[in-house]
Amino acid sequence: MSAKSFQGKVVLITGGSSGIGRAAALAFARDGARVVIASRGRERGEAVLRELEEAGAEAAFVPADVSQADQVEALVRATIERFGRLDCAFNNAAVVGESKPLADYTDEEFDDAMAFNLKSVWLCMRAELRQMLQQEGGGAIVNTSSVNGLGGAPQASLYAAAKAGILGLTKSAAAEYASWGIRINALVAGAFRTPMLEGVFERISPADPAAVEEAYSKMVPLGRIGRPEEAAEAVLWLCSDAASYATGLSLIVDGGLTLPYR
Repeated sequence: MSAKSFQGKVVLITGGSSGIGRAAALAFARDGARVVIASRGRERGEAVLRELEEAGAEAAFVPADVSQADQVEALVRATIERFGRLDCAFNNAAVVGESKPLADYTDEEFDDAMAFNLKSVWLCMRAELRQMLQQEGGGAIVNTSSVNGLGGAPQASLYAAAKAGILGLTKSAAAEYASWGIRINALVAGAFRTPMLEGVFERISPADPAAVEEAYSKMVPLGRIGRPEEAAEAVLWLCSDAASYATGLSLIVDGGLTLPYR
């Protein structure tokens, strides 16, 4: 994005303490935004806050479990109390969970997967939309989905189901709120070098996670795992005035992995 293209804008990012969320926070701050990050991990969140402040950004960190309605409401309220409005929201928090066949999951594992990966996005969107409807200028929301939500994922059916659900929420809300000047899009992410992905590689092969990464990279037409910064730039575009005619979009950023299935 162009320098300071988000000057004065207020951006809220969940899952902002690592991976794509952290990269997005730094990129928004670079372009002039005032940034609020949220995560369950206080230590990592405070570390990213220090990075933002050292870069000269106006920023805040709010510890929050976004699967809990009261904490989501408090998060948005804290954002408004600090900065007065909410222009952009990036709902990015997620967990992968255990890898196993569908019939081996428990009721509790299903409930957790839906709470952390799908209900959390709905809760955030609900609170964010209520705020954006009260203010002038509308807003932009981006929700992180996954290529697993496009075609399923063996050994990760619950995660895939939640990520598919995010696409349904995104498109439905985009249609509902377009007339209010609120654009809602989804980042459909492929494999990016994040602590979450590295954890998946380690679970698949504790003895040699690098071999798993190499095998996966060979399936990607661009031949590599993505950098979080590359996903972040896509998020910034979706939130920017340059994407003023884009809403309800499922923007696939995956190095070409899903090209045969699009």
